[in-house]
Amino acid sequence: MSVGLVPTMGALHDGHRALLRAARGESDRVVMSLFVNPTQFGPGEDFAAYPRDAAADRAIAAAEGVDEVYAPNVHDMYPDGFATSVHVGRLGEVFEGIQRPGHFAGVATVVLKLFQRVRPDRAYFGRKDAQQLAVIRRMVADLDVPVEIRAVETVREPDGLALSSRNLYLSPGERTRAASLHRALLARDPALVEGEVDYLAVVDPDTFEPADPRPGMLVVGAARFGSTRLIDNVVVEAP
Repeated sequence: MSVGLVPTMGALHDGHRALLRAARGESDRVVMSLFVNPTQFGPGEDFAAYPRDAAADRAIAAAEGVDEVYAPNVHDMYPDGFATSVHVGRLGEVFEGIQRPGHFAGVATVVLKLFQRVRPDRAYFGRKDAQQLAVIRRMVADLDVPVEIRAVETVREPDGLALSSRNLYLSPGERTRAASLHRALLARDPALVEGEVDYLAVVDPDTFEPADPRPGMLVVGAARFGSTRLIDNVVVEAP
């Protein structure tokens, strides 16, 4: 019996539904994890404020045919004396790794623990979090983890804004301006962002090293709209 795992931190939206539907279409059993992982949040980030609505998340999971919601608590995942983490090298130290030191070690560690506990055949991640996807693929390859990583396309609003749980933080005016990040990525022009740009660059999707804008490369970007920081990316298409 094949098992598909969809790791989430809750605050589910249509992007998560796409992940769950992909897993449901390929798996005999679908497990969704529900865990806001403290080790991937840095000092001053939004761990305490991160949106949480377990009842709504479980209702969405049930509607999408999830067989099991795995929802450990922090002490269960990180018991007293916990001291080991996954270091992912340079891939975890550029772009988001610069802006959020230690973030990808937290991501890789919790994902590896979920893989060990659930033992899925496949795990599903969104392409919006492109650097996270690259980190997890690198970890799986380097540590011989017997899990197939499936990437699911980014789900967007009609104006191009990528769905994100953090979109809930945006005021109406910020929400309107936030769509400019997608337009800037398509044009490869940071001047089009109607907010504070952290970075906008063309990178290799596997290594996140700088690359020429040739087909298959990624244009990645991060920007702040008010106090809300959003990330997104688009694939460079043929001229």
